[in-house]
Amino acid sequence: MKKKILATMLCVAMTAGCLAGCGGSSNAGSESKSDTTGTTTAATESAKADDGAASSGSGDEEVEFYMFISSPEYADSINELLTEYKKVKPNVTINYETTQNDYPTMLKAKLNSGECPDIFSSTAGKEIETYKEYSYDLSGQPVQEALLPAIQTSMQDADGNGCYGFHYVGDQYGIIYNQDCLDAAGITELPKTLDELEEDCAKLQAAGIQPFACGWAEWWVFKQSLIPFLTEGVDNYASFVSDMESGADSIDNHEMIKDNMFRFVDIVKANCESKPLESDLASMQAALATGKAAMGLGMGPWAESSLLAINPDMNINYGGYPVSDDPSKCQIAAGASQALRVNKDSEHLQDVLDFINWWFTSDYGKSWLANLGSVPSIDTNGVYSSKMVEIAMEDTSKNGAGNIGTTYSTDAFWQAFGESFQSYVEGSLSKEDTIAKIEKDWQEIEGSQE
Repeated sequence: MKKKILATMLCVAMTAGCLAGCGGSSNAGSESKSDTTGTTTAATESAKADDGAASSGSGDEEVEFYMFISSPEYADSINELLTEYKKVKPNVTINYETTQNDYPTMLKAKLNSGECPDIFSSTAGKEIETYKEYSYDLSGQPVQEALLPAIQTSMQDADGNGCYGFHYVGDQYGIIYNQDCLDAAGITELPKTLDELEEDCAKLQAAGIQPFACGWAEWWVFKQSLIPFLTEGVDNYASFVSDMESGADSIDNHEMIKDNMFRFVDIVKANCESKPLESDLASMQAALATGKAAMGLGMGPWAESSLLAINPDMNINYGGYPVSDDPSKCQIAAGASQALRVNKDSEHLQDVLDFINWWFTSDYGKSWLANLGSVPSIDTNGVYSSKMVEIAMEDTSKNGAGNIGTTYSTDAFWQAFGESFQSYVEGSLSKEDTIAKIEKDWQEIEGSQE
C-alpha cells in the first residue's frame, strides 16, 4: 500500500480546478496536489509584501513554477506557507506536489523526460553529486546565510565547493512511545537493549496492548528505523559504505547488522499488526495516538502534530533504538538529510530565488521554520515548538547523538533496502537471501554511480 498525501489547492478565487502535469490554470494562486488526485480550492487575498520579501523577479507579470518534493508530512504547513506568499506576490503561482513512497522513481522519470521541477528534493551526502548537474549554486544567497552554521556547508559538492541545496528541517530518528500505554503495563523506563525491548513487549502483551504499530507498508520506515544498526555496527560508517559498494566488505562480517538488525525486525513482527505490510503511516499514527499500540517506528518530531491532531491528549515519549546489549548504544540519531534544490535552468529562476529567500528571511518565514514542529534549520534561541524536539535535545545532550547515516547512500538504494525487508517480513526472502540482495543492491545501485 502506497502512502500519498493529498495537499490543498490554493487559488485566488473560489474556483475548482485540477492540475495535470506541471502546468496549471491561468489566474491560479499557489496550488498543491498529490500526483494526479483531485484537489479542493481555497481563496486567498493579496497583500503588501512584508519585510524580507524580494521584488527583483517578474514584477507584476503572471508567473507559475513547480515545486515537487518529498516529505508529505509537512504538506499542511507548506500550504500555509504558500498561502502567505500569495499575499506577498499575488502574481506568482507555485504548483506544489508531494509524495513519499515513489519520490525517487518519479523524480528520475521527470528528469529523464526533461521536466526538471523548479524546486525538488534530494538527500544530502551522495545525492549532492547525483543531482548537481540540475542544481543552482546557492552560495551567498540569503537562504544559505540564514541556515545554522553547522549545515551551511552540508550541501557542498565532493570538492567542497558550492551550495547545491538547503535544509528546511533537521532530522531525528527514534521510537515514539505512547507513555500511557507504558504506564498501564508497568514499564517505568524506556528500553535501552534488545533484551529489555523484548521484555517490555511481553509486559504490553500481558496488559492487552499491542506493542508496535510498524508502518511497514512504507519502505522508508525500514530506512529510518534500521539505520542505527548499520551506523553503530561498524567503526567507520563512511568506509563501510564505500567497501559495500565495491564488494570489499560483507554484512556477514558485522554482528550488529547481521544478527541484531534482523532480531529487531523479528521482535517487531511478533508484536505488531497481524498484517504488518498493510500498516502505512496513517494507520501507524492512528494506532499509536489512540493507545492501540505503544510504539511507532521510523518517525521523528515531524509526526508530533499529526499524532496530536488524532489525540490532543496523547502523552508522548521519545527514545533511541535498542541495537544491542549495550545501553549506551541506544541513541536518538540526529542530523540533516533532506534538502531542497533549485533547478539551475528554471525559466523563472529569479522568482524561485525570491521565494526561497523570502521563506528564510521574512518574519513570517522565520516564524514558520521555528514552529514547524521539527528540528529547526535556523537559530531559534533554544526555543522549540515540539515536545519531541525538547526530549531529543535533552537526551542527546546527556547521551550523545547517533549518526544519521542515511545520506551516505541514495534513496534509490534505500528504497531497494526497504523493499528487501518487506520481502523478508512477507517470508518470500530468507535472512540469508535478504542479506545477499542488500549487498547486491549496494554494489549495483550505488557502486555503479562511482
